[in-house]
Amino acid sequence: MSSTPPIQAELVRTLAQLLDDTNLSEIEYDTGSLRIRVARQGGAIHHYAPVAPAAPAVPAAPVAQPAGVIHHEDAANHPGAVTSPMVGVSYMSPEPGSARFIDVGAVVAEGQTLLLIEAMKTFNPIRAPRGGTITRILVTDGQPVEFGEPLVIIE
Repeated sequence: MSSTPPIQAELVRTLAQLLDDTNLSEIEYDTGSLRIRVARQGGAIHHYAPVAPAAPAVPAAPVAQPAGVIHHEDAANHPGAVTSPMVGVSYMSPEPGSARFIDVGAVVAEGQTLLLIEAMKTFNPIRAPRGGTITRILVTDGQPVEFGEPLVIIE
């Protein structure tokens, strides 16, 4: 028999305030033994009870990459990295079968849509924070993404 740990009200309030401060639609906090997700839908803020921790992931073997290539784990620290402001699923085009928003080598303007992230059945455009050339696309169509995960590199 499993017992549900008590809701940490102060932590939920802090996450809800962070959600408001950053204008995100959802945020997730996970310590391994505690997982709290706070999401905004229709202006209301919802919270979800902690869930059982998932089994630890088995690390994949490193893949050799050519010199000069940015490794995915290093991409978040790249000065041109555009990171995900939320947890969701990435989409590279406005609808299935249509042209992608961007490709490697594309020149983008500040504010141009790079991709969409679907969260809570809402499609959120991810816009270029500045103009430049797309040198790396780090996600694929339909790929789940985490908060802070690097999506593309603009140089």
